[in-house]
Amino acid sequence: MDRTAQLTSRVTDREIAYDPPPAASSAPAAPSAPSAVSAPLPPPHSPGPPAESLRVAAARVLAANWTGASTVPSRNLYPHQWSWDSAFVAIGLRHLSPLRAQTELETLLAAQWADGRVPHIVFNPSVPLDAYFPSPDFWRSSTAGRAAGAPRTVQTSGIVQPPVHALAVWLVHRADPGLSRARGFLARLYPRLAAWHRYLLHRRDLGGGGLVSVVHPWEQGMDNSPCWDPPLARVTPAPARSFRRADLGHSAPEDRPTDLDYGRYVRLAADYRDAGYADGGGEFAVEDPAFNALLIASEQALARIAGELGAPGTARHARAERLTAALVERLWDPESGMFLCRDVMGGSGGAGGGGSGNREPRDRALIPERGVSGLVPLLLPGLPREVAAALVRTLGGPHFGLGDRTRLVPSYDLLGEAFDPHRYWRGPAWFNTSWLIERGLRVHGEPAAADALREAFLRTAGDSGFAEYVDPYTGEACGALGFGWTAALALDLLHRRPEHTVSSTGTTAFDRSDEGRDRG
Repeated sequence: MDRTAQLTSRVTDREIAYDPPPAASSAPAAPSAPSAVSAPLPPPHSPGPPAESLRVAAARVLAANWTGASTVPSRNLYPHQWSWDSAFVAIGLRHLSPLRAQTELETLLAAQWADGRVPHIVFNPSVPLDAYFPSPDFWRSSTAGRAAGAPRTVQTSGIVQPPVHALAVWLVHRADPGLSRARGFLARLYPRLAAWHRYLLHRRDLGGGGLVSVVHPWEQGMDNSPCWDPPLARVTPAPARSFRRADLGHSAPEDRPTDLDYGRYVRLAADYRDAGYADGGGEFAVEDPAFNALLIASEQALARIAGELGAPGTARHARAERLTAALVERLWDPESGMFLCRDVMGGSGGAGGGGSGNREPRDRALIPERGVSGLVPLLLPGLPREVAAALVRTLGGPHFGLGDRTRLVPSYDLLGEAFDPHRYWRGPAWFNTSWLIERGLRVHGEPAAADALREAFLRTAGDSGFAEYVDPYTGEACGALGFGWTAALALDLLHRRPEHTVSSTGTTAFDRSDEGRDRG
């Protein structure tokens, strides 16, 4: 069967041709050093679906969420195209249809603004306005964003999301290099990716230290994290009567952000819109470790793309090294054993926080809350050895408990006052962050811990119905079911040989462990 046409809007077992499951290695596994992450918990009552059934089920989710040019995260709760969701979805889709994976990314990047930003939502005009809030008539991108170069033919939001896109483009290219070259995939997308990175590096260095700042909690992707509570506290919320939340009709209110927090989100977004989406004048600016780590990894991927196109990637590798040094200098907190967020606007950053039980960081601009964002930089090969070792210890320690008390990586400190195992980004485990951290464990020589996390990911994804997120202790499904990136990243882990360990000397965390899947 033609791999570029393997998925249609309706999928049956006979209509999908998969790569065969990887054969077991005949060589005995080399003993690994003791890990700070404990052995996996005993399996739940259900052992989880076998690999082939899981592949079929994940493919059906992606087929059901396909709109013809892109994939929605969830048909009901999130009925449009989301930026970093599409990048993760493309990473999984490459194993089923490299053409559709390329189309996913091309559709998103076609909505890029002239200033280089990639908007966090691309709206589907066939979806009713009241199906999601904030809707196109709130963002008013084609008018409010005119000075920033918003497209006129498609409606988008005006904020951004983490820059996972160059990673996704590189991996999608590697899935079928022949198809990619024939379509000019890299040649067409490289200029857009380069412009996206220029926007972030030139317009969003609001702290002056070389790192990118987010200007809204939605930009970082972990919308409701307690890490945002201190800087959000100074934002006057929009009146409750000025907006109607559509999310509460599709998910349990106790699992979603409070009305007070949502009012602050709306206020920040409205003020940014009313300022013509100009950067640097708002009340919220935070340097986030995960956002910057993904930018660094994307710079490494762009260097590989440049090399494929016959251009030198030396400057991008050097930039990735400088950004890594800035990340460690500005956001690393040795007392916490992890990276923390920096409140660029407040200066006292977290003086009213401390809910995680941290001692106040010596740098008071650091927000003393332990979120999963502070573990994501583990995916960077260029981290100092002692920093990577501390992150692994923190991951398996009392604040995150991976392999001891939790099955997947919780989104927030288990010991924090704000911890809630079900409330959006305030404790539940998310599949995309666990996928990133699984890669990081391999990068830094922790294959046993990575294998355990991979196994827990696949079992929990299947048992939960590919949930949006889960209770980190029990794996109970929360949020939307049939969630796009959960299904896509499960497919990626199924197709990737678990015994591969990414060398810490590699140029990117997304190279060597995928070589077995390359063709052409």
